[in-house]
Amino acid sequence: MTNPASNDPLRQEIDSALEGINLQDLDELGRAPAKGAKGAKAVKGPTLWKGVVAGVSGKDVIVELGPRAQGVIALSEFDDVPKVGDVFEFSAHGQEEGLWKLSRREAKALAAWNEVEVGSRVKARVSGQNTGGLELAIGPLRAFMPASHVALERIENLAQFIGQTFEVEVLEVDVDKKRVLVSRRSVLSKERESQRQEAVGGLAVGQVIQGKVTRVEAFGCFVDLGGFEGLVHVSALSRTRVENPSDVVHVGQQIKAKIMKIEDGGRRIGLSMKELEADPWDEVGNRITPGLQITGRVVRLMEFGAFVEVFPGIEGLLHVSQLGTTAGGKERVRRPQDVVKPGETISVRVLTVDPRGKRIALTRFDERGALIGSEDSVDGSVIDEVLQKTSQVEAKTNLGALFKKAMDKKP
Repeated sequence: MTNPASNDPLRQEIDSALEGINLQDLDELGRAPAKGAKGAKAVKGPTLWKGVVAGVSGKDVIVELGPRAQGVIALSEFDDVPKVGDVFEFSAHGQEEGLWKLSRREAKALAAWNEVEVGSRVKARVSGQNTGGLELAIGPLRAFMPASHVALERIENLAQFIGQTFEVEVLEVDVDKKRVLVSRRSVLSKERESQRQEAVGGLAVGQVIQGKVTRVEAFGCFVDLGGFEGLVHVSALSRTRVENPSDVVHVGQQIKAKIMKIEDGGRRIGLSMKELEADPWDEVGNRITPGLQITGRVVRLMEFGAFVEVFPGIEGLLHVSQLGTTAGGKERVRRPQDVVKPGETISVRVLTVDPRGKRIALTRFDERGALIGSEDSVDGSVIDEVLQKTSQVEAKTNLGALFKKAMDKKP
């Protein structure tokens, strides 16, 4: 049967990091209860005993553990000379001449195990380094921190942290192996999340913010908003069509953008730079009218036609039925790619304009149905010019005749 722990990435990382490393720094503690002693307290393995100071004899302190049990401990284990009646916790490890040999140092270490629980935060001082990570001291306890848990990013020089004190989260406690595994990354990650939540709480859709571009991808750019990021999609970079975001922004650039959406608790923030630009469609009615012949750049092809940019940020649809005819001139074009390609500049005529709906219908045919720029279209323009001149001549002739008749009628 497969051990589930063997598939745990953290478990594998820890086992690999601890290979050949011995973190045990405490001697094996006695577990036998003192006969007649009271107040014994079990702590994750060994036992602590509560005793009352009965007196001080030279360099020893005599301790009452119960009605029929006494112990002795070196005076040097106390910071100050204890007073009769003072109560302390001790660990017992063997007897000598009927007295239990006691220790406060070991008792402090044992008590520390009760304070170290999985998920708790403790202060730890970095005491050493090895290839797998950092060695730390939590009071009298030794702890280990895998290299990947030292910081949010990978740290190459772990020696720089020796002597520093961190707040860390306990990942694992193993009393039998006298081992504690901790993580600083977990603490930093939660602190950053808390800061992000606080900062996101001050944002609102529609707000204009300023930030620094941190990454540029094919689909847009990420912007640092102060410990968290927002995304400006490629379609929201500019009013004009953007094919490559790096043509518009670069890493380190300070930009202004409008917040368009805040989702997933602020983990997804949509931004727009083009919303801060003037909308060119507001002036369409003054610049583009039906019948206007204009040149434009083909920006993309679809099965149903081609989109042509006639002004910066203004595109019109050239439907496949308005693209032209085959070489013989008998059939209309069925595939846009057969006659135009992206980036090509072509002449078109405006059929309809809908500024409110942001739609413009275009055609490559003139008023007579001839392809703009073709011989037929040129002949048509010549005919129009001749007709116009003829009309002007006829108008002048008629006007002259009428003027003559009017003069003849004068008395």
